[in-house]
Amino acid sequence: MSIRIHPSILSCDFSRLSEELDAISAADMAHVDVMDNHFVPNLTFGPPVVERIREVSPIPIDAHLMIEQADRHAQVYAEMGCASVSFHAEASAAPVRLAREIRALGAKASLAIRPATPIEPYIDLLAEFDQILIMTVEPGFGGQSFLDVCLPKVVRTRQAIDDAGLEVQLQVDGGVSTTTVARAVAAGANVLVAGSAVYSAENRSAAIEELRELALDALR
Repeated sequence: MSIRIHPSILSCDFSRLSEELDAISAADMAHVDVMDNHFVPNLTFGPPVVERIREVSPIPIDAHLMIEQADRHAQVYAEMGCASVSFHAEASAAPVRLAREIRALGAKASLAIRPATPIEPYIDLLAEFDQILIMTVEPGFGGQSFLDVCLPKVVRTRQAIDDAGLEVQLQVDGGVSTTTVARAVAAGANVLVAGSAVYSAENRSAAIEELRELALDALR
């Protein structure tokens, strides 16, 4: 199981976006949170801005769609070249169909679930996704504290993935820092989204590598 670090640009200085993306070039992907002020009580940006982010980013884009009616809108992010597109189970009426559409457009398909959403209804569908994203905060805002109550769900999801012999990535998003990353990895996560833990550091590359080393230590 490989460890991947995806810094969330939600915590960056948007007035210096190109520089802020360059500062995380040591990461595996840039995590871009798309919020519509309906599914979550916050508004960030839509397709035109995400497309420009993709154009200037030195690393691939991991788009996390916190939007309503994902079945109608998620495909555009795959079409524009995002490497991975996460849509929420709570916002999709046909998650398997949507995942197949995203994959057909050349992107990885990721199913995201909020803290209160159980993984069990999706256990038999795991093979349809490239990644499961488990939120470890309530989605909508950066800088929140890690919810340890979500860790048993991470454990169950990892067990289900392994039992089925699947190569599905398991991502956690929310409150990941030097003090929580080991717990997330010990529970089974291997893709770690960190926003303020990276962008509050003076040296973003060093912060990314510290998180990676702590995660690898927990994995060993």
